[in-house]
Amino acid sequence: MPAGEPPSPHAEPWQRVHPVSPLVRGWLAVVAVAFVYGQNTLSSFFGEEESYPGEEFVDGGSLLVPILIGSGILVLILLGFLGSWWFTKYQITDRHVNVNSGMVFRQQRQARIDRVQSIDIAQPLVARIFGLAELRFDVADSGSAAMSLAFIKLSEAQALRNTILARAAGLKAAEAPQRFRAPGEEREEPAGDDAVADPGVGARAPSSARVQAASEYVVATVPTGRLVGSLLLRPVTMVVVLGAAGLAVAMSTIEGFTAFYLIPAFLGLGGALWNHINTGYNFKAATSADGLRLSYGLLDTRHQTVPPGRVQAIKVSAPFFWRRFGWYRVAVNVAGIGGAGAEDSAERSVLLPVGTYEDVLAVLSVVLPDPGTPAAREFFAAAINGSGEDHGFTVSPRRVRPLSPLAHRRQGYAVTDTALVARSGALHRTAAIVPHERTQGIRLHQGPLARRFGVAELRLATIAGPVVPVVRQMDLDEARALFLAQSDRAAIARKKSDKNHWLEEA
Repeated sequence: MPAGEPPSPHAEPWQRVHPVSPLVRGWLAVVAVAFVYGQNTLSSFFGEEESYPGEEFVDGGSLLVPILIGSGILVLILLGFLGSWWFTKYQITDRHVNVNSGMVFRQQRQARIDRVQSIDIAQPLVARIFGLAELRFDVADSGSAAMSLAFIKLSEAQALRNTILARAAGLKAAEAPQRFRAPGEEREEPAGDDAVADPGVGARAPSSARVQAASEYVVATVPTGRLVGSLLLRPVTMVVVLGAAGLAVAMSTIEGFTAFYLIPAFLGLGGALWNHINTGYNFKAATSADGLRLSYGLLDTRHQTVPPGRVQAIKVSAPFFWRRFGWYRVAVNVAGIGGAGAEDSAERSVLLPVGTYEDVLAVLSVVLPDPGTPAAREFFAAAINGSGEDHGFTVSPRRVRPLSPLAHRRQGYAVTDTALVARSGALHRTAAIVPHERTQGIRLHQGPLARRFGVAELRLATIAGPVVPVVRQMDLDEARALFLAQSDRAAIARKKSDKNHWLEEA
């Protein structure tokens, strides 16, 4: 705890992780040591040429000494596991998450709850066997998972996630276990088991009878067939497959060439596809009282919670080969997740790997509860697939047609009461959404060719991630006006709303 800061009045007692946690983390090393030692022992006992220290005991026909040595090694490993478990403790307070670990070299780590950006519950295959999970939370200004609790019971991990997110949202400790409202939700309970309105941007949040701290309401899923089809239609996949096929045809005329030489290329492609399938399998996006909850995974499962108050920027993309099927992808920038050195940053920044337009609206309704426009459905349709000046968009001037013959009528921007939306791309279409209060900086850029055509780019600064908001090739006067106006909007929005405590009462 920082010097001079009083202790939290609502500190939970120190607790330890589950006793089998070290085994879940180090089971592979145990299996490897046992396999190598057992193989060497059996080879020395039954072989005639191979030997090992202590061979004179084995020559007498006894395996007692090797068994005793192996048992001693196993005992030492178990003692190390026991010590690692005994010295690993954690504590939750109103302001911090504290973790102490290390048997020889002690380590004390502390994360501020008000800086927690997102929380994941990960279950590797072995952890699932024991009903355990790892709780990971990302903190602002961190390029990777700042802290983790590995491993604790799944139910305990879920309860801790709810408690931490409740306190991060601005609720007091006494309120954390209780039900708290999702953004935009009314206090009144509906009469009876009312059906929830179709999810969409600007729609009313699910009823309080359905959204509770421990419950979820699924708004989007990814069928396995759609997932596999989207992976096969990725440009990288198509290029690799076509390139390998062309190479095979070209090389087939060479004497001695066989398909065996193409195995490494197909293994690499298969590994990449398997990684996407493993992380996108059984994907579900659900709204809850503490934000958008994502669950996915085939062998290793993960449950990720993204609070709406932590989202810095949103990108909706429509790849060229997906547009025929009406498929889209949604990704976000969240502090602590999307840094260049962040582990699994690409997968963890995705809110929807592949979905329909209705799925996109359902996800946006959670992470952008107030779109700032009354006709949200039509507005975002124009942002993702539209062109021209409909629905308030300002596009590039006609004189940039030689620079962007396909995209000059599409690339542009629109401003709502709550966000700036920049769209671009003719074949691979994208729409970047930045809430006004999340605009961290603005830069006006003009290269030599842009000066020749009298246009400039406006780049909005945000935290590292897959979303890079850029308003491309705008008229210079229009770009300067947008630069000044967006600076004012960002300053005013930051004063009016504090999204760090996104559920705190006004």
